[in-house]
Amino acid sequence: MELKHLHTFRVLAKELSFSKAAETLNYAQSSVTAHIQALEDELGVPLFERLGKRVVLTAAGQRMVAAAQKMLSLADEIKSSVPGSEVPSGTLTIGAHESQCTYRLPPILREFRSRYPQVQLIFRPIISDRHSQELLIQGTLDAAFLLELAVKSDQLLVEPLVEERIVVLAHPQHRLARSERVSPTDLDGEAIFTTEQGCSYRQLFEQSLLAARVQPGAKIEFAGIEGIKQCVMAGLGITVLPEMTVAQEIARGQLAPLAWAGPDFQVFTQVAWHKDKWISPALRAFLEITRNTLRPNDRPMAANERIS
Repeated sequence: MELKHLHTFRVLAKELSFSKAAETLNYAQSSVTAHIQALEDELGVPLFERLGKRVVLTAAGQRMVAAAQKMLSLADEIKSSVPGSEVPSGTLTIGAHESQCTYRLPPILREFRSRYPQVQLIFRPIISDRHSQELLIQGTLDAAFLLELAVKSDQLLVEPLVEERIVVLAHPQHRLARSERVSPTDLDGEAIFTTEQGCSYRQLFEQSLLAARVQPGAKIEFAGIEGIKQCVMAGLGITVLPEMTVAQEIARGQLAPLAWAGPDFQVFTQVAWHKDKWISPALRAFLEITRNTLRPNDRPMAANERIS
């Protein structure tokens, strides 16, 4: 079983298009077809179904995804662990939320790229922390940034980095913007703009409304934070977001944080990796730069393990 065939399989499983996979790999489309055919012949089962113009994974193909990722990750570890390879190199795949990609990771990326230009960093946006943890366990991600309550896991090592302040927001002219105290019951009948399901602070916020038996006037869900901000700045309703994502709008007077008297949303930016993962020079360097950037004073944190 050739590694290049597994690599082709991994790309096709992601793209679900022979033409897009060929473009990504810089192969002829016939080469992609040949690689997949060789794998299917060797395994004795089809990995993809061609349904007209659509390509879908078979049940065997779905099972193959995690196995292929493990083999390719192991191959990368072997390449990185040969004598004389202590200089960080290779590829790192990092998962992160949209807000972290925008507001937390740029200084980390800038410092890492300036010091280790030979390492290819791939950032993969994630929708929910549960999904990112699954990808870490499968070996699809080398590390992931979580935006969550303090996470404890038997399979992952998780290190808190920054406690994120979560704020409830409205237009500065909203009736609640001048209130000295805003409780969940004050939001009864208000339109609520939220991020997608799986977001930890959204869940905490909704739990506080449910406990207070609050009925929102409407609940509008957005895939991205920018759309939420624009709607609330237009005076259309209330939202709850990490302060890091709205600091500029608050400073410009476009959004107003409410004097929230409901439950606290104690959420942390955390970095996680599989407990059994070999820490390559590249990953070790990335974790150290992450710590030095987001936790420069190296305050003691309640992580379930620290890298020495």
